Amino acid sequence: MDRKIVVVGMGYVGIPVACAFAKKGFNVIGINRSKPKVDMINQGESPIKGKEPHLQELLAEQVSKKKLSATQNFSVCKDAYAILISVQTPFDTQKMEPNYSSLESALKDIGKNLSKGTLVVIESTIAPTTMDKIVKPILEEESGLTAGKDFYLANCPERVMPGRLLQNIKEYDRVVGGINEESANMAVELYSNIVEGELFPTDSLTAEIVKTAENAYRDVQIAFANEIAQICEKLGMNAYEVKDLVNKCPFRDMHIPGAGVGGHCLPKDSWLLAYGVKNKLSPKLIALARNINDFMPHHMVELTESALSEAQLKMQDAVISILGVAYLADSDDTRNSPAQTIINELKNKGAKIRAHDPFVKDFEDVEMSDNLDEALASSDCLVLVTAHSAYQNLKLDHIKKLMRNPIIVDGRNMFDKDECIKMGFVYFGIGK
Repeated sequence: MDRKIVVVGMGYVGIPVACAFAKKGFNVIGINRSKPKVDMINQGESPIKGKEPHLQELLAEQVSKKKLSATQNFSVCKDAYAILISVQTPFDTQKMEPNYSSLESALKDIGKNLSKGTLVVIESTIAPTTMDKIVKPILEEESGLTAGKDFYLANCPERVMPGRLLQNIKEYDRVVGGINEESANMAVELYSNIVEGELFPTDSLTAEIVKTAENAYRDVQIAFANEIAQICEKLGMNAYEVKDLVNKCPFRDMHIPGAGVGGHCLPKDSWLLAYGVKNKLSPKLIALARNINDFMPHHMVELTESALSEAQLKMQDAVISILGVAYLADSDDTRNSPAQTIINELKNKGAKIRAHDPFVKDFEDVEMSDNLDEALASSDCLVLVTAHSAYQNLKLDHIKKLMRNPIIVDGRNMFDKDECIKMGFVYFGIGK
């Protein structure tokens, strides 16, 4: 197979998608603005450093076979069979509108190099009506071609999560929205090469709504769990036991509470969905769920203050060790991590902060330690933010010997409260 596929945006979506198509025999070229990232890929090294099964090996293999390469030059879009766009689409919560600067820039450069007959697919998550109001007009204006006639246009929103990127691409069902039936059918034919799940063709607007709605739904579920956690804290109960027992009832699926919702998708996709009906409707439940989940890192700071107070320590005298700055266990993805808010607030209150993460070496303006023991040495409080597997076997007696004051604030239910108290720790945790 000698058909050329161009993937614009080589991140958590673009890299595994590019590798998957290369494995199936396509000639794949990835485009990224960052020269260091382009150089890494061309050397066969994955920029994604968390636990990502088979990705590094597959990328290296396809680069060595010359089926996959990367560049900064959009001229490679010429004569491509398909161009897949997977750039970030963040949401500006100050202006309450999407920040489509990366998407619009990519569309303009693609349009200038777009050939007749090419299929363009948006994998990025976008607000409803974006295909019609932004994507299609920019491509047509820059190329002088007509979408649906001279070239084909669809959106196939990604459904991936760090830690199982290749697995999700292969196994998950996908929704494929086209601006016309032919565009949708072409995209289904293309993705059938790498997706073993079912492909559901529909129109572009439906696909936009589906992707933003599925993440808004999960955001609402997590918000409910986080609110129950706070109720259980006030009543002196264990939210995790409550969750398990609630889920014994048929058709119940209470989620796990925690230190905060991070990542590129959940913190913004609810707002993207709401933005799609701007000036027509103000979704109330979606906004409330977002506010509840955004509050959880602040609540972690409240718990830390309570823990220090119980130990008769002042915040400005405390050394606090943050365990985990990635938003997701065993990932290096720090986008919208709750650790960012927690660290900033604790620093503003006068605490000295040091942090550890097995996959992240640099984060914000904080002292990062490569050694977990060093991160905990002479610390007054351990604040666990991310449930990395590296933290699952921490021994309380060892931790206690390292720390100056034995205090734990548990944001991911990784420690047994009764055992911690028995060992002489001051313990506070989300939902307990």
